[in-house]
Amino acid sequence: MAQQEHTSIQTVVLKAVSEYRRRRILEQGNDAYAILRADPSAWAEELEERRAWEATLGDGLNDE
Repeated sequence: MAQQEHTSIQTVVLKAVSEYRRRRILEQGNDAYAILRADPSAWAEELEERRAWEATLGDGLNDE
């Protein structure tokens, strides 16, 4: 891989670790949302909070 990318093995390993870290963060986020959605009461609270935040979109400011 390093030869194909004309770079060092260290750079390839650093890129791989960085990609792995990003993937783990996304997986953990997905797992957390799955747990949240499995609890009807907690999911209802989440949706209510989202509705409250959606109201901020109509703040009356003009697009610039």
